[in-house]
Amino acid sequence: MKHLFTGFLVICMTVITSAPGSSAIPEKRIESVKFAPGSSSKSISGRLKGSSSVDYLVRAGAGQTLKVELKKSNPQNFFNIIAPGAGDQAMFVGQTGEGFKGVLPDDGDYAVRVYLMRPAARRNESSNYTLSIGVSGVALAPLAASKDALIQGTRFHASASINCKPPFDTKPARCETFVVRRGFDGTATVEIRLPIGSPRHILFIKGKPVASDAQASMTVTRNKELSIVRIGADEQYEIPDALVFGD
Repeated sequence: MKHLFTGFLVICMTVITSAPGSSAIPEKRIESVKFAPGSSSKSISGRLKGSSSVDYLVRAGAGQTLKVELKKSNPQNFFNIIAPGAGDQAMFVGQTGEGFKGVLPDDGDYAVRVYLMRPAARRNESSNYTLSIGVSGVALAPLAASKDALIQGTRFHASASINCKPPFDTKPARCETFVVRRGFDGTATVEIRLPIGSPRHILFIKGKPVASDAQASMTVTRNKELSIVRIGADEQYEIPDALVFGD
């Protein structure tokens, strides 16, 4: 019986390892983008084939504007933009061929992921591309701990539990929320911890929400001392002034 079982395992392993395409591991490269001294933009030429992709990491700060454009030989060649720490969750998906220009909500490495759409990748198509990346504006620096004390062991100045409606959740909830203050005038990055997925980041400038790391558009209403931020049709966050401005 032992010999029969061992033989069965060998046959199964042979079938698995010899399955068509099982040895084809997609190439996923990561490259850091460095601007030349005195420059805030760069053009990068490359080539994709099949399921390969490239993440171009661009270091930028809250309040700066990121601009990305892509020229390509294959119409199925696109790019996404992924915020720092968001895994594979994109804040921009450029599958209609448009470029991107937007204000960034937080500090860190933003990934510009260049890839071929799945049907083209399955056909092992290729594309020559030129990616143009630029960062403009002055980053909004966090307040130093000497001016506004930090929560010990973190980069945050304060935290609160807020009323929220996370994405894909029909019921109101409570979300733990943290803030990096960048001034005493209501300029700050608010980080909202969601039950599922990466946190949501919203940039306030002088008390007004101006940018987020969500794909959907953002609208804002006021209710007394709350900013009610709605993102797309699913998300809603009630953010108190006290968290953003400080006591």
